[in-house]
Amino acid sequence: MPAKDDTSSDKEKSLELFLKIGLDERTAKNTVANNKVTTNLTSVINDAGVTDGCSRTVGNLLYTVATKYPANALPHRPTLLQYIVNSKVKTTAQLDAALSFLSATGSENLDLNKFEEACGVGVEVSTEDIKHAVDEVVEENKATILELRYRVNVGELLGHVRKRLPWADAKVVKQLVDAKLYEILGDRTAADNEKPKKKKEKPAKVEDKAAPVATSEKPLEEDLNPYLIFPNPEDNFKVHTEVPFSDGNILRCCNTKALLEKHLKATGGKVLTRFPPEPNGYLHIGHAKAMFVDFGLAKDRNGGCYLRFDDTNPEAEKKEYIDHIEEIVQWMGWEPFKITYTSNYFQELYEFAVELIRRGHAYVDHQTADEIKEYREKKLNSPWRDRPISESLKLFEDMRRGLIEEGKATLRMKQDMQSDNYNMYDLIAYRIKFTPHPHAGDKWCIYPSYDYAHCIVDSIENVTHSLCTLEFETRRASYYWLLHALGIYQPYVWEYSRLNVSNTVMSKRKLNRLVTEKWVDGWDDPRLMTLAGLRRRGMTPTAINAFVRGMGITRSDGTLISVERLEYHVREELNKTAPRAMVVLHPLKVVITNLEAKSAIEVDAKKWPDAQADDASAFYKIPFSNVVYIERSDFRMQDSKDYYGLAPGKSVILRYAFPIKCTEVILADDNETILEIRAEYDPSKKTKPKGVLHWVSQPSPGVDPLKVEVRLFERLFLSENPAELDNWLGDLNPHSKVEISNAYGVSLLKDAKLGDRFQFERLGYFAVDQDSTPEKLVFNRTVTLKDSYGKGGK
Repeated sequence: MPAKDDTSSDKEKSLELFLKIGLDERTAKNTVANNKVTTNLTSVINDAGVTDGCSRTVGNLLYTVATKYPANALPHRPTLLQYIVNSKVKTTAQLDAALSFLSATGSENLDLNKFEEACGVGVEVSTEDIKHAVDEVVEENKATILELRYRVNVGELLGHVRKRLPWADAKVVKQLVDAKLYEILGDRTAADNEKPKKKKEKPAKVEDKAAPVATSEKPLEEDLNPYLIFPNPEDNFKVHTEVPFSDGNILRCCNTKALLEKHLKATGGKVLTRFPPEPNGYLHIGHAKAMFVDFGLAKDRNGGCYLRFDDTNPEAEKKEYIDHIEEIVQWMGWEPFKITYTSNYFQELYEFAVELIRRGHAYVDHQTADEIKEYREKKLNSPWRDRPISESLKLFEDMRRGLIEEGKATLRMKQDMQSDNYNMYDLIAYRIKFTPHPHAGDKWCIYPSYDYAHCIVDSIENVTHSLCTLEFETRRASYYWLLHALGIYQPYVWEYSRLNVSNTVMSKRKLNRLVTEKWVDGWDDPRLMTLAGLRRRGMTPTAINAFVRGMGITRSDGTLISVERLEYHVREELNKTAPRAMVVLHPLKVVITNLEAKSAIEVDAKKWPDAQADDASAFYKIPFSNVVYIERSDFRMQDSKDYYGLAPGKSVILRYAFPIKCTEVILADDNETILEIRAEYDPSKKTKPKGVLHWVSQPSPGVDPLKVEVRLFERLFLSENPAELDNWLGDLNPHSKVEISNAYGVSLLKDAKLGDRFQFERLGYFAVDQDSTPEKLVFNRTVTLKDSYGKGGK
């Protein structure tokens, strides 16, 4: 008991000291609850010589020093404190600059002249100066302000003023900007308070449809290392993100020396990234880019990448999706460092939530979803925002124990309801769901949100680089706010442009609708840009990765990449790896009248265009019999100069075999339908016609060639950017899939297995489909031999 009384007495003394320097009561009490900050702040007050009290302005600056001072520059802290006490450093902007300068200086000798210049010592900025700068900035942006009214990005306006007057008092700047906006716009209207609707994006810029021209040298971007832009783990003490608050304060995001050292000790200094898909659907080509970034960076730096399933929603996850994701990641050529689930950390996440409440940074809220939405749109605090910490702790425990009905309470983070960033409006951390979890079972009836869980799990797993697409950029403030509020390790966050490909949709909602409403034949339909669909179509992971690498890792968003660029990379690979074979899609019978039925001639056909004569494995045998089949489209009744197919009285060469000449056409009773062609072959090969046709033949008299089914795929959507259309389903291409069930192929194909790829001469590249049976092979066209889209080619 005496020890407890001593502790209580110490806390009372600390609270009294903190109130003397002007901290508000809530901040002072929260500080006392944190032993580390209490120790730091007490030391700062003593070093500054203000144990008897000081102004609130000085006290707030001292508090910032206690919480943000760089550990590598401790010898210079007394100097900074004297500058603060003597009102030479008197604004948050000056203090931020001072901290940045000292962090860069470290323990080296401090050049006071450079220090004073860096943090604006002696620079006086009057209210009149600020007013003049605000007037200039507002005038320059007046057109935008009048158009957007109170939806204008105030943060940008403040930033413009800061550039002109870096040492101006941030609170005064904010007050004058707000006043100027009111002067121009007047009172807020109902429309001003509505949640900003997502602007319909301008039609995305589509890059030139022409696929890259193959040259002897690779494009330059494919030779560069795209991962050079990312810092090393040991550099993660530097400030690279600033989060402005509506009260003028700025959170400078960086790790303390102690946190970074602890992290580096745990990781051995290795790069650790994470690929965190939500298991509620199949992965698409956009995820291929994410894998290339996450797994690729880890591989480039000899580190590791977690495959982490973001399974915070127990109603959306399915084992089917988990199994698919694990399997497709490996197919894409990536090996996870570890496979984890966000649900693995539910206990730690709960404990962090309790700590967040204790620190005064979270509260239990009873607003309905609609009320939360309305209050956020109007930037209004919840009526329960300032309830006592003890009350929120008890209610959160009741939530955990299942004593509160679903929808009757949430845990919300106490962020910044007046921020210009919508993602700082007291985001939900936990909600009640009486649904068993597929991975965690029925232990929990409260589940964390993505915004709460993903950054904490990044920290727990010691992720060095947290990489995501640009639509998450506005969430960066919330990400760092939460880690800072908990005082835990902060990964380096960086966003890159998402991959948008033409003539398709890639939102999970739209993909799910296509599948569930049976507009396509499942998640692996070859017309979809899902990775399962691309694989089934015959595309290879190396070609997909080459395509993604060619895009680079940039922040330039909005470009719609032509699907033909992907097809270029696929052709480049299959041209080298797919053996040649011959298939006739729409067979037309040709009877060779000058060749006996039983005297077939065996000819050699090339599997590869550069096949060497002495390499038997580079050839396959075809019987040239008296019945062969050509494409029906390769025959016309009327010849013309620019036509190289077969016509009455005309000759063509059957590839790898002999010239033939049409001598007779057999028509059906309607006198139009062609039943068969009669022709003579030239055994001497003296005839030199220009046209060369692919063909197949009867292997023996009366026996049909190998019958196969061929599926031809075109763009799934007619428009280049169907996602921007209101009626996007109305843009589906009715001819995106054509099934040809009675094609003929050469005997080389009879032993083809699932996944085998071939070039069908003159037709394109094809792969064996999973619907194949021992009785009948099915082939999917992967890509045509060259781009013919929009030119009528098939």
